[in-house]
Amino acid sequence: MYRVNNLIQTSYCIRSTFTSCKRLLSVKESKEQSKKYNVRKINKLLVANRGEIAIRVFRACNENNIRTVAIYSAEDEGQLHRIKADESFKIGKGLSPIAAYLNIPEIIKVARKNNVDAIHPGYGFLSENGDFAKACLEAGIIFVGPTPDVIYRMGNKINARQAAIDAKVPIIPGTTDAVENLDSVREFVKEHGYPVMLKAARGGGGRGMRVATKENELEEAFQRASSEAKAAVGDGRLFVERLVSKARHIEVQVIGDHYGKVVHLYERDCSVQRRHQKVIEVAPATNLDSKLRDRITDDAVRLSKHVGYQNAGTVEFLLDDKGRHYFIEVNCRLQVEHTCSEEITGIDIVQSQIKIAEGAHLSDLGLEQDKIKIMGAAVQCRMTTEDPANNFTPDVGRIDLFRSAEGFGIRIDSASAYTDAVISPFYDSLLVKVIAHARNHQEACSKMVRALREFRIRGVKTNIPFLLNVLKHKQFLEGSITTSFLDENPTLFKFVPPQDRAQKLLFYISEVLVNGPLTPLGTDKKPAMIKPELPPVKKKEIPDGWRQVLKKEGPEGFAKAVRKHPQALIMDTTMRDAHQSLLATRVRTCDLKKSAPFVAKNFSQFYSLENWGGATFDVALRFLHECPWDRLSELREIIPNIPFQMLLRGANAVGYSNYPDNVIDAFCQMAVDRGMDIFRIFDSLNYLPNMKVGIDAVGKANGVISAAVCYTGDVADKTRMKYNLEYYTKFVDQLVKMGIHILSIKDMAGLLKPQATKILIDAIRQKYPDLPIHLHTHDTAGTGVANYLAALEAGADIVDVAVDSMSGMTSQPTMGGVVAALQNTKYDTNIDLDKVNEYSAFWEQTRLLYAPFECTTTMKSGNADVYRNEIPGGQYTNLQFQAFSLGLGSQFESVKKSYIEANQVLGDIIKVTPSSKVVGDLAQFMVQNNLTAKDVHERVEELSFPSSVVEFMEGQLGQPHGGFPEPLRTKILKGKKKIDGRPGANAKPLDFNKIEQELKTKFGDDIIRKCDVMSYVMFPKVLEEYITFKKQYGPVDLYPTRVFFVGPELNEVMDIEIEHGKVLHIVVMGISDLLITTGDREVFFQVNGQLRSMKIKDKAAIKDQKVHPKADKNNKNQIGAPMPGQVLDIKAKVGDTIKKGDTVAVLSAMKMETVVKSPMDGKVKQVHVNAGQQIHGDDLIIELE
Repeated sequence: MYRVNNLIQTSYCIRSTFTSCKRLLSVKESKEQSKKYNVRKINKLLVANRGEIAIRVFRACNENNIRTVAIYSAEDEGQLHRIKADESFKIGKGLSPIAAYLNIPEIIKVARKNNVDAIHPGYGFLSENGDFAKACLEAGIIFVGPTPDVIYRMGNKINARQAAIDAKVPIIPGTTDAVENLDSVREFVKEHGYPVMLKAARGGGGRGMRVATKENELEEAFQRASSEAKAAVGDGRLFVERLVSKARHIEVQVIGDHYGKVVHLYERDCSVQRRHQKVIEVAPATNLDSKLRDRITDDAVRLSKHVGYQNAGTVEFLLDDKGRHYFIEVNCRLQVEHTCSEEITGIDIVQSQIKIAEGAHLSDLGLEQDKIKIMGAAVQCRMTTEDPANNFTPDVGRIDLFRSAEGFGIRIDSASAYTDAVISPFYDSLLVKVIAHARNHQEACSKMVRALREFRIRGVKTNIPFLLNVLKHKQFLEGSITTSFLDENPTLFKFVPPQDRAQKLLFYISEVLVNGPLTPLGTDKKPAMIKPELPPVKKKEIPDGWRQVLKKEGPEGFAKAVRKHPQALIMDTTMRDAHQSLLATRVRTCDLKKSAPFVAKNFSQFYSLENWGGATFDVALRFLHECPWDRLSELREIIPNIPFQMLLRGANAVGYSNYPDNVIDAFCQMAVDRGMDIFRIFDSLNYLPNMKVGIDAVGKANGVISAAVCYTGDVADKTRMKYNLEYYTKFVDQLVKMGIHILSIKDMAGLLKPQATKILIDAIRQKYPDLPIHLHTHDTAGTGVANYLAALEAGADIVDVAVDSMSGMTSQPTMGGVVAALQNTKYDTNIDLDKVNEYSAFWEQTRLLYAPFECTTTMKSGNADVYRNEIPGGQYTNLQFQAFSLGLGSQFESVKKSYIEANQVLGDIIKVTPSSKVVGDLAQFMVQNNLTAKDVHERVEELSFPSSVVEFMEGQLGQPHGGFPEPLRTKILKGKKKIDGRPGANAKPLDFNKIEQELKTKFGDDIIRKCDVMSYVMFPKVLEEYITFKKQYGPVDLYPTRVFFVGPELNEVMDIEIEHGKVLHIVVMGISDLLITTGDREVFFQVNGQLRSMKIKDKAAIKDQKVHPKADKNNKNQIGAPMPGQVLDIKAKVGDTIKKGDTVAVLSAMKMETVVKSPMDGKVKQVHVNAGQQIHGDDLIIELE
């Protein structure tokens, strides 16, 4: 039952090469030689290997007072194994990194020259090369491993199979000779069918292995397996065998002496494999029947004795689901996972190797089978520098931080794992071997999980997330896995990416310190070194406010309560509209949150806070790198008692485009769910169809509908007929019919004068006595407080103010001024003026943090000329700021005059974002081209107008009151289609689920939230840039404002709380001079008392350097490198027509080959790499057209 039919075995063993026969016959001679083995003390030992295994052998030597010698390639000059040895010598001049360690003559020369007694081959490289073992013996050097004859016989897959047959050990059907071409493989497949396994004939440590399940996979599999085998061991010949799927990979650790004795150290289960590379090993094998264990170990020992095996080795088997085991190979060397066997037996295998090589008997070492017992369970994880989220592509580069695990039951074997180590693409990706030992398998896994979580590795990606997924999987913990385990559990490859918050935050500071601010600054003024503070507030100190009324009564009841309120109500715009010009949108959430508790406690009388919407939405993403939705939620958490108000641009929400109606509905619902209450809905042209979309959406979301009429002109001036009192009262009639809760008058330029204010509000109040009226104005001319007094006397209920230090000029009228003016009157707000002053003092200091964006840099006072030019407050300061920043400050008066003309050219329109931008763009266009209104009309057909002007004339913003100016409109459009109704009326509804899935596919399931989808719908490119920025630099919103904009001072102490109870203590220690060879500057930090550093490219220093272009991930025609490495082969040339899935290039890194396939059909436009070229990840390889 447990033996393959003899006839089957014989059919694969008829032929044998002459060399194989000769080596088989040599076994008898070697056994006789072993009886007279020359016992010899080893005083100096050379390890013909690198990295972790070299250090492992050195440690064993040190414990036995043996002097150690290392060899290293040019690429390994900085590796620890060179330093750990007593002596080290550079080899491989002019050779490739791998070939250096395969150069037998040079290694022997180094050994002889330096009086080396013995050579340990480690694993990989020459460890299973019989010629190397023979060369050692011929040079009089002890080879720590099997004899050359045994290596020739068992290191060759064909000879090993024959030996197994002779020893009556079951085998899997396979070729009897190594194959060198596809035809031989196809002959085997013709007889035995698919699937087949192609394996390096001389071993490859998991490399040189490929599976082919069908004919169209065979050629590629053969080429890759042969090429990898050639690179790994210098021999590209392959062995072919029938693939046994869903089997367990069980291997037995054996040790033999030179006197015919062999023992086993029990078995290991190596079934967790990826790309035929072992990832996690377990000892002993779980759920293995004791009788079956005995059969497997007995076969391993019998085979070893049969071939005269000496020293340490591993006999490997596949165990199928029927309990049948099949021999697959012998590894004539130390295995990577030998540590598991050491842990469960207490036997130092490497020391045993050395002592046996000296001539010791197994009995001398206490290695007698009846004395070797299993003690507990062990698990080994191979931590590699591979990115599990990117198909495990090897990652290279500098380790910026390495913090290891420790503790009871944990063993760490490593070599390249330390801060500042450089991981190269030339060798294996193994970084650390972590071994956990405990009483049983489950406890060992628990220790391993704990240890892996303790590691902190930054700078290169590792496979830790994948290892954790496996270790926590129920099937693995139960010990019932096969080599198909990973294929059958795709959830193992779904990872929660590490946050790396500290690393990313340090990267951000480093970039700012080396290359300057990442948020463009408006001026050269620096933020002040201050920390504004307000008294702390406890939640229980926060009284109820108008939001409790809203929640209890609903929007309609809330509006009635507002109207019945006998005193004046104020809305505070300090958290949004008070920040005019650049300052309008640069104030960060962290500073708003500092003032929020104080506001909640002391200003519960506020009708509302305007703190969201408008331009602050996209700029929060674009320049502050923070999510506006999070801002809303966080402020709502702190301020539960005051209603929030936002600015909604009708059918445009907070964007500047025309969106389908379902977008506006979804946006408003999400805003309400996040804590928004009142929506001031407006349209930049007072175009009712656009407004109705927003009004209906807010109604569906159960928000307060505060519909706004945008004010321009002068209702007190009887000569100005276009926007007269009748226009406004009729407009209000239409809004009331739409079911609004509150009427807002939006005087965005501050054009209202006291008399006009009385006329307008009185007319509305007489007609609608129960309708709450809310007035918003800007104080550009300095008449704001007077206007508010007139408004309240005429019947207004609510007025907008900004705290004193943020008020005046193009902002809102002063809060303190209004509160004081109304004291001791029937409109008294009952707001404590002392608290207003305290609030103002906070913002006066906070404003100094935003000095680079300060409008007062150019604007020193208000100006009544606004009554002539009608420029909205925010635009007024922006236009002035732009003129001064361009050195055209003296032309600002010309811009204002042109603004008046431009407005008339466009037909005297309502001016508020975005219509105000149309007027402003045309005005600047006229100044730049020295045009008058007359010139525009006369030269209209030859001029190239700003795109905003063209879009306005198309009807993209809606229809202006009085219509478009003709024939100017027609001439500007030059045949373009006109929109004469609502621009978004025919837009198809968006599929949010589809968009969400596309974003998750691109950025990851764990990153994209519902609110991100909405932000993407509003501003697609901005949202993508925001996510990319956050992934690169982390939660930069945690930095204090000054540090965020310009970085910290040297030796400045920063405490950054990345989560509750977890604080990063950061100090910038210094910045290095420019490293000429790389163009880097190194920034040194102390983080939580530990020295850290970041290397940053100095962009100014390298601007003239030529660098390889990167593939644009958003351009499907560009094919980039999935990993860093060397280009082995280019499969396409310019002009070739290729199809999706065609191979275009083959890359190699860390001895692993990766095929790059085309993601689409196309024609090769350009090839950007050459064979043999070293490239980095995402480097452009092929460009299609």
